[in-house]
Amino acid sequence: MVPYVMSLAGLDPSAGAGLLADIKTFEVLRTYGLGVCTAWTVQTDEAFFSVEWMPPGRIMAQAAPLLEKFPVQYCKVGIVAHPEVLLEILPAMKKIRPGLRFILDPVLKASAGYTFHAELASQWEAVLPHLFLLTPNYEEAIAICGEPSGEIAAKKMAEQCTVLLKGGHRPGKQGWDTLYTGDGYTDFPPAAESVAPKHGSGCVLSAAITAYLARGLSVEGACRAAKDYTLKFLQSSPGLLGHHHA
Repeated sequence: MVPYVMSLAGLDPSAGAGLLADIKTFEVLRTYGLGVCTAWTVQTDEAFFSVEWMPPGRIMAQAAPLLEKFPVQYCKVGIVAHPEVLLEILPAMKKIRPGLRFILDPVLKASAGYTFHAELASQWEAVLPHLFLLTPNYEEAIAICGEPSGEIAAKKMAEQCTVLLKGGHRPGKQGWDTLYTGDGYTDFPPAAESVAPKHGSGCVLSAAITAYLARGLSVEGACRAAKDYTLKFLQSSPGLLGHHHA
């Protein structure tokens, strides 16, 4: 059987990031993606203009009937209006589908430069126990945790949930991803010396991890396989919009 997975994410009309990118990734990786819209955005691959947030009630109205019908075990989460939205909807979703595991890609700023959230360390801290995996980049880890470095922040947050610190903006370890658990950490070195940047690459990585987890891989195995998939995505075209291939 093809496993069902879910994405809670924003609608990007360019289809490079957010909900549409997640669904593309799920499909290529042989999972069936269910999509719940958390925000309507006006953007292209290189410019962000505006966002209209979905309130928690509208998000749950979309998610509830899907969770009631389909055996979803893993759910990728992207942008939401505020961390408090997650504190409301994640427990409600788990009540409908016990055992549901959330992979949060904490999108604090669009690649085009639009800031969704300022530093809200205290609010994000309350979200961590509800997560199975958090996938911040270096700057997001600092903003979420309030620590002086991404590594210190990731190690601290790993006391609450597993953390994959991404290497895209990482000083001194560009391209290195590190998986932090309560037992230690595992480094994933870059697989290529240089790649062309892509709109939505963080979305693709977290969606790929979600798909691989649903297919039965371990957290480490899913992160490693998703890094390989994302490399193919980054190498798929010279422009900002990538293509999805198995």
